[in-house]
Amino acid sequence: MPSRCRDAGLIVLLLSAAALAGCKPENKFVAPPPPDVNVAPPLQQSVRPFVELTGNTVAIATVGLVARVEGFLQSIDYKDGAVVKKGDPLFLIEPTTYQAKVKQAEAELDSTKALLVQAQAEFVRQETLLRQNVTAQNTYDQAKAKRDSIQANIENNAANLTIAQTNLGYTKVQAPFDGIVTNHLVSVGELVGSSAPTKLASIIQLDPIYATFNMSEQQVLDIRTKLRAANINPEDLRKIPIEIGLMTEQGYPHKGTLDYASPSVDASTGTIMVRAIFDNPNRALLPGFFVRVRVPTDFADKTMLIVPDRVVAEDQAGRYVLVVGKDDMVEQRPVIAGILLPGGLRVIDSGLKADDRVVVSTNGRAIPGRKVAPKATTIQAAPAPAPAK
Repeated sequence: MPSRCRDAGLIVLLLSAAALAGCKPENKFVAPPPPDVNVAPPLQQSVRPFVELTGNTVAIATVGLVARVEGFLQSIDYKDGAVVKKGDPLFLIEPTTYQAKVKQAEAELDSTKALLVQAQAEFVRQETLLRQNVTAQNTYDQAKAKRDSIQANIENNAANLTIAQTNLGYTKVQAPFDGIVTNHLVSVGELVGSSAPTKLASIIQLDPIYATFNMSEQQVLDIRTKLRAANINPEDLRKIPIEIGLMTEQGYPHKGTLDYASPSVDASTGTIMVRAIFDNPNRALLPGFFVRVRVPTDFADKTMLIVPDRVVAEDQAGRYVLVVGKDDMVEQRPVIAGILLPGGLRVIDSGLKADDRVVVSTNGRAIPGRKVAPKATTIQAAPAPAPAK
């Protein structure tokens, strides 16, 4: 009997535990809240449409300084790499011989002029005697011929004097324009100009400076069409602004103007060579630099939609940005991206509307087709670029 009581008590205890276990609530999955993402409407800004190209800087003038007369180099009157002004002395070739030749030519000219005075007086006397029938025609002719011969000798001697003075001037090699002189190629005491002109150094003009680049035929045709629409004549091409920037510079700090466009298309490349000119007082630009070039493709500003370049992604279908719809669902929006502006901003030519909410967060939380918790922000315009130094 006691054993039966114990078994019954155990059964009651087990049933009570099972009943208590059946009263506990079920575990249910609770979805996490939508992730926070920053969204902003596209920045609307007035922009001058342009095309980005590449080119190189080219010196306006590069001249080889040569010895045009024979002689020993007497002095070098500059330091290698010096900035010089037009007319500054650079080299001196021993001038003694050429100074002597100038004096010799001057003496010959003076002597001939003195003979002309005597010959002219004799001619006038013979002319008077001929009118008086006192002298013979032959004597008069001889006096006239002698005078004319001496006059010709004067012209010849004057030419010899000019040549001698010119050669003396060539002993002083001067800067033909403002620029920088390269290292000297000969040393003091060397014989130069003995058989042919001897190159002594080179001088390069750096201010102003050219930038050359190539434009495609289609780009040129588009610009010419817009030139006509803007009533800009070919004579006004020099008013078209051109901007360039070096590889280490932000934006396009160097401002210039169009200077020249080739009158023909290169058939092998389908491009036209174009040249712009830039002031370069601080010599920040050197010949041969690789430059980024910005050429306007229109001549009036247009209001464009702009987003940070970092939010523009690309896949096999092309470029796109992420936008948040009215139901806070993320959408992948195909766009046609335009030019890159300073400050890391990208113009969107098409695909966006002014009231679109563009995802500007780049933390990977915005996934197309999923809901997010958008937080409104704004896109900051880029500050004006600092002037070139």
